[in-house]
Amino acid sequence: METTAAQQSANQRATFTAAPRVFGLKTVFVNLYFAANPDGSWVLVDTGVPGSAGKIREAAAEIFGSNSRPRAIILTHGHFDHVGAVKELAEEWDVPVYAHQMEFPYLTGQSNYPPPDPSVGGGAMAYLSFAYPKKPINIKNRLELLPPDGSVPGLGGWRWLHTPGHSPGHISLFREEDRTLIAGDAFVTRNGESAMAVMTQKREVHGPPAYFTPDWGAAHHSVEILDNLRPEIAATGHGLPMHGEELRQQLDRLVQDFWLLAVPKHGRYVHEPAVVDEYGVVSVPPPAGNPVPTVLAVAGAVAVAGLAWAALAKRSKNGSGYSSERSARRRPVQRPYSHNRVLRTRPVTADASYDNPTEHTNNYP
Repeated sequence: METTAAQQSANQRATFTAAPRVFGLKTVFVNLYFAANPDGSWVLVDTGVPGSAGKIREAAAEIFGSNSRPRAIILTHGHFDHVGAVKELAEEWDVPVYAHQMEFPYLTGQSNYPPPDPSVGGGAMAYLSFAYPKKPINIKNRLELLPPDGSVPGLGGWRWLHTPGHSPGHISLFREEDRTLIAGDAFVTRNGESAMAVMTQKREVHGPPAYFTPDWGAAHHSVEILDNLRPEIAATGHGLPMHGEELRQQLDRLVQDFWLLAVPKHGRYVHEPAVVDEYGVVSVPPPAGNPVPTVLAVAGAVAVAGLAWAALAKRSKNGSGYSSERSARRRPVQRPYSHNRVLRTRPVTADASYDNPTEHTNNYP
């Protein structure tokens, strides 16, 4: 039933089978997942971009049957492209929403996330990040803490792991029996900064989307944790699922060369992370200058996008992925680790006279 339903809906609503009893749904440029138990009960992992509720309801009905609802909604993190339909669906289905404690300020209206960083470059998705929604949502009446024992509410055989860096309370989910990993944005399987990559969907392990990652040291450690699980299947927030030895080899390389492959050469958080606590953001580094004007970058990206499809066929013939020969030729010049770099200026901090702990966290440029 599962496979048939997933196959029928794939052509209509961009659904796909990620793993046994795990089905994905792409909403514009981000994936969410339906994870099921053997008895047919299920949970929803993330809720896509704003306006996705109807699409999610229809996909759920096709996979699990009419009037089916999840036991719970699990959030890998609270960025706008992962919580777009959470409030509407939680109210309609009358289900709890679970998240990590460090993500609560951004899900209860207390704090904005650290500002996105369009200066990291890499493509239109990054350059446009200045316009992405940054304000917190408020689902306080539905929000619950994830159990401290690592179990996943409503989903047997899975455990959650704290994998911060891309966001303070980011989590990933792991099923031991077949080593299936739902990684959120801890790492992704396409270039997260490139609009062209969104269209071509080339499968390739990359670090978390750089324009929304405010702590690269934590992000590196999180990828190392996930690599040590030796996953057989990885379903991520951006890109198609990957599996087997190709996945593990590319994860190994990402861990080994994280500061070369994942961390941008310049950017607001490259030298210093945002500082956060249980109330939200405490301080952020000063903005980094964008080396390419946003308007020109976006215009160029749109122009180049028209060539993507023709180039795709040629690239396919020439091969793809991380072969050792091509990697050696394209290996970037060694750059120092972030913690060995010297800040040019002091980080911007919250005003000391601003003494309300539930509001001080939005007091930064």
